[in-house]
Amino acid sequence: MELALVHPDPDDANWLRPVPPSVALAQRLHPIEREITERRRLSIELADAFEPFLAVSAQATASTHAIRVLEGFERINAALDLATAECRSEMLTVQPGGRRLESTLLQGLERDRPLIDRGVSLRTLYQHTARYSPETLAYVDQIVKGKVEIRTIDELVERLIICDETVAFIPTRDDRQVALELRHPGLVRYLVKVFEFMWGRAVPLAAGDPYETASDGITDIQHSIAKLLVEGYVDEAIARRLGMNVRTCRAHIAKLATALGSGSRAQLGFLIAQSGILEQDH
Repeated sequence: MELALVHPDPDDANWLRPVPPSVALAQRLHPIEREITERRRLSIELADAFEPFLAVSAQATASTHAIRVLEGFERINAALDLATAECRSEMLTVQPGGRRLESTLLQGLERDRPLIDRGVSLRTLYQHTARYSPETLAYVDQIVKGKVEIRTIDELVERLIICDETVAFIPTRDDRQVALELRHPGLVRYLVKVFEFMWGRAVPLAAGDPYETASDGITDIQHSIAKLLVEGYVDEAIARRLGMNVRTCRAHIAKLATALGSGSRAQLGFLIAQSGILEQDH
């Protein structure tokens, strides 16, 4: 009776009549198939209704992955290690500041050696003051082989690392406890152009010393200081921007004043402007 294989005889209630199994099966399946058809129709309607929301969600997810916030040295270094391990073509780095901690350089050396062994091209920008850091020069001696190029420039804005022109890392705080991992193609392309702009104006490490006196009696670094002085920067700000300590900065300012024959800070600014040294191409 449960399977509808028998049913009461309409002529005699004491008897049950058999039902062909195919008919009984069809009778049992019909409501199930009708329910399945209804649920399929409902699933199609739900999919159509959710489609625009799924598209928006996919775009939001892509944007989230394009810019990732990394908090703490541990997460930042883990992301850098992964990007370095995946790097196959070229790594571009910008390292502002003068003297660097030996522990930091050792960590960088451990990260860079596998890149060099894989034949990855490395291009690094330091500030001129790094030329006088024994720790940095020792690090350079360890990596300068194969496709490694190092240049220095008077002023750099902030640290930057780019791997294979696909992922870039930039700090977001002065203490470098928070960084951004950028994978948006447009952002990475822009940062590559910024790097190339600075690279074209930098001096190869093997070239002449930018601190050596030029024909006009003023070194390249003193030209950079003169430019910042005219723009109104104080000694501390100039030293920070050029990656040197304040005492060294003031020593260069004193030499600049002597070269221009200045007897006071106010006169120095006037003589810098009058000399025309900032209009020359150094």
